[in-house]
Amino acid sequence: MLIDVKVIPHNQQRYETVGDWYFNPDNNRLTIRVSSMRNKKYEFLVAMHEQIEAMLCIERGICEKEITLFDMNFEANRKEGNTDEPGDDPKAPYKKEHFFATSVERLMASELGVDWSIYDEAVNSL
Repeated sequence: MLIDVKVIPHNQQRYETVGDWYFNPDNNRLTIRVSSMRNKKYEFLVAMHEQIEAMLCIERGICEKEITLFDMNFEANRKEGNTDEPGDDPKAPYKKEHFFATSVERLMASELGVDWSIYDEAVNSL
């Protein structure tokens, strides 16, 4: 499998998200896009989260299009002040996979000396 990871300007994401993935089975390519945060550790953490989540979803047959549609609807109906991630919603089709990816992301953040609350604030500020 070819994995293509790029850091892009936030306004170039497909929808309101800091990390996005999609898989093209025709050419066996996993594409990951991470919003620029001007911090290599933060961008790495988001990319790692997306890669873990994507692989688990691919292996478990969870359709990326269903995930994207869920995420887009979640963002369109987001209540003012809500900073939850779509994958944290109990109705998310990839809740288990998202939770596992976040757990690994938190472990890696600790190993990199990243303060989770400051990192989370940076992610939510985009």
